[in-house]
Amino acid sequence: MKKFFIGMLVAVLVLSTFFMTRSATAKESKILEFSTMVGVPRPYTGAANAIRGVPGGGRPWAIKFAEGELKANGELEIKVRGLVIDPNEPIAAAGTNPAGDFKAIVSCLSKDANGAAVTVNVSTATFPTDAAGNTEIEETVMLPSPCIAPIVFVTSAGGSWFAATGN
Repeated sequence: MKKFFIGMLVAVLVLSTFFMTRSATAKESKILEFSTMVGVPRPYTGAANAIRGVPGGGRPWAIKFAEGELKANGELEIKVRGLVIDPNEPIAAAGTNPAGDFKAIVSCLSKDANGAAVTVNVSTATFPTDAAGNTEIEETVMLPSPCIAPIVFVTSAGGSWFAATGN
C-alpha cells in the first residue's frame, strides 16, 4: 500500500510540474495582444512627429477594425479591416486605400551591446491589400532582446505608418 501511495504521489508531482511548465511557457510566449489600432491623426502625419523613428502617412487615416498578437519568438499576426484615408479629408481618395501593399513594423525599446538604451524597429515583408483597406499579415520578425513596450504599426511599403496599436 505504501508503494502505491508513493507511486501516486510521484505521478501527481510529475503531472503538475508538466502542466505548470506548459502554462508558464504559454503565458510567456505572447508579449502583446491587441484588439484595437488607431489611424494616424494630425499632427502625426509626415515626419515631423514620427513615433520611434516611424513617420506618419502623409494624410490622416482611419481604421474600422484591427486585431493581432506578437509572440516572444517574433511571430506576428495582424488582421486589418477598413484602413483608409480619413473619409473627412477633402480629397478624391478619401475613404479609400490607395496603397497597393501594407507591411508591419514592430518597434521595441531595447539595449545595444554596450547596454545603452536604443529603439529597434523591425519590418515584415509587404502584404497585398485592397481598396477597402483589408489585409492579413502573418510573418515572423527578429525581435531584439529585450523587447520592451512594443508598438505595432501597419505601414505603407515605404514605412510610413497608417495605423498603430493604441486607441
